[in-house]
Amino acid sequence: MAGKFELYKDNKGEFRFRLKAGNGEIILASEGYKQKSSAENGIESVRKNAPMDERYERKDSSSGKPMFNLKASNGQVIGTSETYSSPSSRDNGIESVKKNAPDARLDDQTA
Repeated sequence: MAGKFELYKDNKGEFRFRLKAGNGEIILASEGYKQKSSAENGIESVRKNAPMDERYERKDSSSGKPMFNLKASNGQVIGTSETYSSPSSRDNGIESVKKNAPDARLDDQTA
């Protein structure tokens, strides 16, 4: 099963998206956007930037767990991962985003 983007509204009324792998696991999540069109632009940016390894910032969370950010060409973070148990698990998460994001369908839950 292919990955998908879910576009939804959070409790504050902001638009957010998350990328889910084919198994339903969330592999990337966005910040909140005031406008739906901004969130849609964020999804397109993820699709475009996901295949490029240099767009991934591999780092540790504040709790010391491995995680990553996906950045646009301007350096802005367009998606953040969950935390992982090991650097190799994080790298597997990056590979999953690379594989799933470009062709992921959009599930618009705000319509």
